[in-house]
Amino acid sequence: MNYGLYLSASGVLTNLYRQDVYANNLANVETAAFKPDIPMISQRDPESIENRLGYEVSQRLLDRLGGGVLAGPQFVNYSPGSLERTSNPMDLALSDRNSFFAVEYKDPQTGDTGIRLTRDGRFTRNSEGELVTHKGHRVLDTGDMAIILPGDEPVQINPSGDVLQNNELIARIQVTRIPDTGMLIKQGHGLFAYQDKDPRELVENPVIHQGFVEGSGVDPVMVLMRLVDATKAVTTNANMIRYNDLLMDRAVNTLGRVA
Repeated sequence: MNYGLYLSASGVLTNLYRQDVYANNLANVETAAFKPDIPMISQRDPESIENRLGYEVSQRLLDRLGGGVLAGPQFVNYSPGSLERTSNPMDLALSDRNSFFAVEYKDPQTGDTGIRLTRDGRFTRNSEGELVTHKGHRVLDTGDMAIILPGDEPVQINPSGDVLQNNELIARIQVTRIPDTGMLIKQGHGLFAYQDKDPRELVENPVIHQGFVEGSGVDPVMVLMRLVDATKAVTTNANMIRYNDLLMDRAVNTLGRVA
């Protein structure tokens, strides 16, 4: 089998992966507090090196070509998005890169509840008087308890996260810091989960911007350029597959023809 065919195929697959990630980022350019993904590609070692086959199967020319490319680890860019004023007193935004709101998440399949993190501070009050996200997840206080807003009185939330009604302290919104955001896992709808040990560190003096919503972290121009670059790479590698196929056809049906 033509070795170049495999190299070109790996280029198509990995750049299709890049294309999908950048397209998803671009689709979320208007999503509040969206954190874009960063696709990585790593070079694959030649087979003789990767499988430690030794010099008896090593071929200098093929080893110099390498083993193609692989989709590497995917990272998330947690840089804060720009703050967009809404003047809605229930909209909150965080400017610190490693800070998150804690919310209660209920698994729709099992019914189990757990804690998730979010940067999307578009909060509201549900029919039961609870402070919830725009997706209906209950916002938690510093003791991991739901925040209940009695009555219909207006709600004030100060920069420290204190929730007040009629100048009376009701609760404090939990703002937690994650020292290593690499421990977080995207769950969709602006939620982040974590595994194993709870990495949350309660922020004693948070800075919350009331009446603002954090915008998407996607730079549309940069992402569009990278999407175009990935698309070109897919096309180029696909053409190389066609050229290799044509070369094999000529080798078998023309050069290999027996008179």
